[in-house]
Amino acid sequence: MEDDADKDKQQKKHLAMLERLSKRSQTRSDNADSSSESTSSILSRFSHLKSSIHSQLAQSQTLSSDPSHLKNHFNNISASISDLEKLVAENSYLLPSYDVRTSLKTISDLKHALDDLHSKLIPKKKFSFKNKSTKKDKDSLVPETKPPHVSNLDSCKPSFAARESPGFRNKTGEVLVAEVRGSEVGEFTVSDLDSCEVRIIGCVRAIFVHRLRNCRVYVGPVTGSVLIEEAEGCVFVMASHQIRIHGARRSDFYLRVRSRPIIEDSGGVRFAPYCLSYRGIEEDLCGAGLDAETGNWSNVDDFKWLRALQSPNWSILPENERVGIVDISDSKIRNEEI
Repeated sequence: MEDDADKDKQQKKHLAMLERLSKRSQTRSDNADSSSESTSSILSRFSHLKSSIHSQLAQSQTLSSDPSHLKNHFNNISASISDLEKLVAENSYLLPSYDVRTSLKTISDLKHALDDLHSKLIPKKKFSFKNKSTKKDKDSLVPETKPPHVSNLDSCKPSFAARESPGFRNKTGEVLVAEVRGSEVGEFTVSDLDSCEVRIIGCVRAIFVHRLRNCRVYVGPVTGSVLIEEAEGCVFVMASHQIRIHGARRSDFYLRVRSRPIIEDSGGVRFAPYCLSYRGIEEDLCGAGLDAETGNWSNVDDFKWLRALQSPNWSILPENERVGIVDISDSKIRNEEI
């Protein structure tokens, strides 16, 4: 009787184990199906938005007789492209690398097309952005007098064409401060700086960084993308939905980012978590959807390193070499140890 009871008990355990394995297998299958459906849904939304933007671009010529209407039309297209960029940034962890690369190339092409139409149909106007932080810097924020040159490199290279955006350009050895809280600054350009310190307090939609050397760049929340090209010996402290880095050398990046950071043609770059502080930053981070730490600062994709091994072009910044909390609330930066 005892043997029969033991056999029944073992048989029940065996059946229970088989049931658990069956449920686990079914769960994995359901998760795989769900992931596939999610990817398909994202790509479908991307295709729909892309087609809509192409249609809007095609309508631009018919509106050329009304400059004010055309300007609003271009602003709407720019907002649509930003929405498309945000869609990719927020879901890049679900998409295969090939689809991410293709989507980024599409976004870059759309920006170029909009830039070309804007330059062709609307004459450039002078623009100034008053910086209240210091008298020395009040003329630092000036527009481009002509569209920046964008070389025809591989399909992954970012586009740095920014239409009449405020920014800091062509400076050496200066502290450049932009207080943008409460303003409606969209794109912001930082280019051709040497041995400068840049502080941007508040939210912007996108940051374009081009040709920086030995600079420190402290940036509040960016609701869209940060695009960096050619940086050497720099420190960047940034929070954004997406960041792409091209041609960076010997530079450190302290990031909070919704998607995986992307590097291309870079070397000696190191990464650490975001460490910026200023009065009101928590409110700005929350408003930009960047209040939660994702850990993606350490999940870097090197588009020029396709092996399964760790890329030699980037590394985690050792904790004993990291700066403390960088507080830019006052005119003088304070470094507080964590």
